[in-house]
Amino acid sequence: MKLLIPLLLLSFHLSAADTTFFKADHPYIQYTGRIDFTDPATPRFWQPGVYIKLKFKGSHCTILMDDDTHNYLAVQVDNLPAKRFQTTGKHNMINITDHLDNGDHVLTICKNTEAGIGYLQFIGVKCQALLPLPAKPVRKIEFIGNSVTCGSGADQSLFPCGQGQWFDQHNAWMSYGPLTARALKAQWQLASVSGIGLIHSCCGMPFPMTQVYDKINMRTDSIKWDFSKYQPDVVAVCLGENDGIQDSVIFCNAYKQFINTIKQHYPKVTIICLSSPMADQQFKPVLERYITAIIKNNKNVYHYFFTKQYGLGCGGHPDLQEHKQIATDLTNYIKKIKKWG
Repeated sequence: MKLLIPLLLLSFHLSAADTTFFKADHPYIQYTGRIDFTDPATPRFWQPGVYIKLKFKGSHCTILMDDDTHNYLAVQVDNLPAKRFQTTGKHNMINITDHLDNGDHVLTICKNTEAGIGYLQFIGVKCQALLPLPAKPVRKIEFIGNSVTCGSGADQSLFPCGQGQWFDQHNAWMSYGPLTARALKAQWQLASVSGIGLIHSCCGMPFPMTQVYDKINMRTDSIKWDFSKYQPDVVAVCLGENDGIQDSVIFCNAYKQFINTIKQHYPKVTIICLSSPMADQQFKPVLERYITAIIKNNKNVYHYFFTKQYGLGCGGHPDLQEHKQIATDLTNYIKKIKKWG
């Protein structure tokens, strides 16, 4: 994940007979995340961490992706380290070769940037053949949170902090949520927005999490998400950093109501309320006190408190190595409470 692979137009010379175009609505393509399938042939998605998976035959594959802005993607072939791509225009073709043999390969495409950067629209792939994938993992996790959950400020491999655009250090693929899910052999979904709070968001954002949690685009879009499409076993909530110190009664009551909302959507879910990995020594005990009161006598609701502050990334966010540590610790905690081997 250390190198940006330049976005390439079709530069290798293949005859038309070598590849076939497979549209985005092909039944062999798997989707996970909040996606707008109004047009199944051109699905759109805004949220970080949305991912697409397919299996192709051959030594090369070309991804066709339309873009609203200049989003970053993580692209993984088989179990090789994922590579970062950035789109360069409205219509993009991304060549995947990686010196692959002419066998069968699994391709995973993940949106690395968040809704504030705009949508991606998947058009399809060009390859020799598409093959069926195994069924998705049975386990499912949802991660609700702010910029940390988005992977904001984590990846300084291309631009050091303070340089480039605000989203150039985004890396949702390597953020703690997807890392935890992959370690647990689970699907993941990120319901996260930079700057968002439970009742008070920062940076001029006019809405809190409670107003956008049911949306496909959690920034501006009005299309509602159908919660029946993804019923997680575990929901990890990491909110409070952008709220700061609030009236304890108002904050705790709002948090309890939000937990009730989650339970209404997911009746069998286990909920874990996380403290903030960015919290300083003043705010850390306050948020822990809030969460302790919130989960008291609340069935299937647990707390997870970070033991240290993580802030080596940009703007005081965790960097990639810190996300790995957070994921390792959270993975062990989920294994314990869910008895997942």
